[in-house]
Amino acid sequence: MSQFDYQAGQLCAEDVPLAQIAATFSTPTFVYSRAAITGSYLAFTQAFGNKAHRVCYAVKANSNLGVLSVLNALGASFDIVSEGELARLQSLGIDGDRIVFSGVGKQTSELDAALAADIACFNVESEQELHDLSQRAAAHNTVARISLRVNPDVDAQTHPYISTGLKENKFGVSIEDARRLYLEANEDPNLQIVGIDCHIGSQLLTMAPFLDALERVLDLVDELSREGIEFHHIDLGGGMGVQYTPDETALDIETYASAVLQHMGNRPQELWFEPGRSIVANAGILLTRVINLKQNEAKRFCIIDAAMNDLIRPALYQSWQGVRTITESSAESGERYDVVGPVCETGDFLAKDRQLDVRQGDLLCIDSSGAYGFVMSSNYNSRNRAAEVLVDGTEMHLVRERETFEYQFALERPLPLSS
Repeated sequence: MSQFDYQAGQLCAEDVPLAQIAATFSTPTFVYSRAAITGSYLAFTQAFGNKAHRVCYAVKANSNLGVLSVLNALGASFDIVSEGELARLQSLGIDGDRIVFSGVGKQTSELDAALAADIACFNVESEQELHDLSQRAAAHNTVARISLRVNPDVDAQTHPYISTGLKENKFGVSIEDARRLYLEANEDPNLQIVGIDCHIGSQLLTMAPFLDALERVLDLVDELSREGIEFHHIDLGGGMGVQYTPDETALDIETYASAVLQHMGNRPQELWFEPGRSIVANAGILLTRVINLKQNEAKRFCIIDAAMNDLIRPALYQSWQGVRTITESSAESGERYDVVGPVCETGDFLAKDRQLDVRQGDLLCIDSSGAYGFVMSSNYNSRNRAAEVLVDGTEMHLVRERETFEYQFALERPLPLSS
């Protein structure tokens, strides 16, 4: 589960009580642990040793500059999917040679910005993108380093919204098309083939889909090698699942590494990876306060000050995340509640049917909120987005201020009154 000691009300390996964070920064607030982020990243790199030549953190999982700066200090590379994510990394002084660019819909301005940054690799996802990138590289009088994202048509056995490796998904190119496109790219003076990329989905808890995809990719690598096309790296993407529910078992990183290395054999290519969720999900929580408790004929509701606009995963994916009290309650025994927010939607829930010993004013934390939490938040119902705090030992760092209404309205313009 998450990297927090809820009974003590503080972060594991940290010394700042969550109640102190709530008193200082109010609620709802996302709280991240530097120690937990560091531990997850190092566990990944240590499992592969010097065979994991690049661990490219998937910025989309949590793009806060404080989180990115922790990973930057660890020497991580980064996987981006937009020009905005590129700009975030550039604001931290991160060089282009530590950046790979994924994503199915790269716009011309994004290709230009990434070429100007001289990024390490474009993970190309379509024939048209390959042609567009060649043209833009020619216009910049440069050469674009590329890999093709191969769609191996493997069932990742995950939620359909986060499955990316089936032929009906929008991502990547088929293995058959990849053969042809690599041969074409090999003759293009504006393109340099450096790798091959594969990412089949997110929150995978078993090895079989990974190994099935890897075998298909390696078959293509060997076939193209016979055609004279050699790859510098093989990018295996991300997708390793984390433990959200008590019944889930996260994929063991050492088991994963051992199986991948065994399949690689003596092949000379570097291994690149793009983990996101597995680095940050259980390094963060959403801290929230109970507004009131309500009961109707069929249900009890625990109404909190966080909502679906803060954390949309439960409503969007029907995902399960742990919910715990961190302040002592005077209630004699717990009851079963749906934990809901103030947003005007029946779908505004963060948990359903949970046993909680809770009263009005108590603090709750939503487990495993370090990934796909704040980054997917919105201003729905004109709610200010939450603050973000990163805890480093005994220090609390406000890494994103809570929004104000004035900030929300700053880019809007009313129509002038009629004369």
